[in-house]
Amino acid sequence: MRIPVSFRIAAAIGLVAVAAVAVLMWRLVIAAPPAITGTQLDQAVPDVPLIDQHGDTVQLSDMQGKIVVIYPFLTACHELCPMTTGAFIQISESIKAAGLADKVALWEVTVDPERDTPQRLAAYADLVSADWTMLTGTQADLDRFWGFFGVTHEKQAVASPAPVDWYTHQPDAYDVGHTPVLLFIDGSGHERIVLVGTADLGGQLAPALKAMLNGVGLEDLQHPDSPWTVRQALDNIGALLGRSIPLPSGS
Repeated sequence: MRIPVSFRIAAAIGLVAVAAVAVLMWRLVIAAPPAITGTQLDQAVPDVPLIDQHGDTVQLSDMQGKIVVIYPFLTACHELCPMTTGAFIQISESIKAAGLADKVALWEVTVDPERDTPQRLAAYADLVSADWTMLTGTQADLDRFWGFFGVTHEKQAVASPAPVDWYTHQPDAYDVGHTPVLLFIDGSGHERIVLVGTADLGGQLAPALKAMLNGVGLEDLQHPDSPWTVRQALDNIGALLGRSIPLPSGS
């Protein structure tokens, strides 16, 4: 049976219309800013000179136009920090896959400048295959930097027997307790979102990072306190950029 030309034309127009609606809906999904998780604010962050793993001076004004995600950490951590580094690996993969590497910067900034020299930060970056910025500095500069954000940090005794440091292969002499918080800075250098808590990685962590965890850290990996997810972190970044960012493949 021959189908009338008018019917075929109408069907073709219908298919084009459906396709156009589908494309429009997809664009709306991509364009819609994601929901924000955490406390929202808007305050200018002071410029404090810090030193990266290559020995270069870096400060927030160098990041003009970029979203900067900051986490306080120490490379001798055996609890929360390796998990956040694991989350940063996934965040970094997502940012690169979305073509946003020139619009987003990740910073892990130490609370332990006594041990975290640029050389040690570089060794840590190599160990965990990190491709983002790790920063140290003088105690005074770091106190000023973290003081603005209200991040507390203080030396603490380590439990006996002391864990063995991955870098020196000697027992740790001390630990540094600190506020677990993820900070989101917009392209004009303003603090915009504060996300307090522990990275929830679904119990999964790269072997090099998992090997750093003590008993408390292993428990936190399985049952994180006040958890935040990579999806939520990406949504916060996306909200500041005005677009969504897909998770890395396989997540």
